[in-house]
Amino acid sequence: MMRLLLLVSVLAALGWGGQRVVWAWRSPGGWVRLALVAAACTLLIYGYGLFSAAAYDIGETCVRVGQDYDSAYQDDHWQETSQWFPLHNRCNASYDLVPAYVNPLVVILAVLNLGGAVMAATLMIAGRRRR
Repeated sequence: MMRLLLLVSVLAALGWGGQRVVWAWRSPGGWVRLALVAAACTLLIYGYGLFSAAAYDIGETCVRVGQDYDSAYQDDHWQETSQWFPLHNRCNASYDLVPAYVNPLVVILAVLNLGGAVMAATLMIAGRRRR
């Protein structure tokens, strides 16, 4: 459901029809729009993963979702919960409170953001050289 919502919001934010897509990729504005939408989606997905990993009492949260809390596993892997990327907050060796799609999606969207910014800059520089 989250993936479908993300796809619909990206398409709605881009707001492109069939003929406008070809024109938009030739102008820096289309790439800037892609970079901005990807940046916004990256922040949303990262925030979702960050807040799903944030648990005041990890043992209580794991029990609430129907998983056993393994304190020995947490003691051995304490550094995973304090790092900024990749996001993890594991109840035990087989269950993570952060959904599995969050980390790959953050990477993909960050690459789209960077690619859009690079293409926009390239097209702007090429346009200035033609003038």
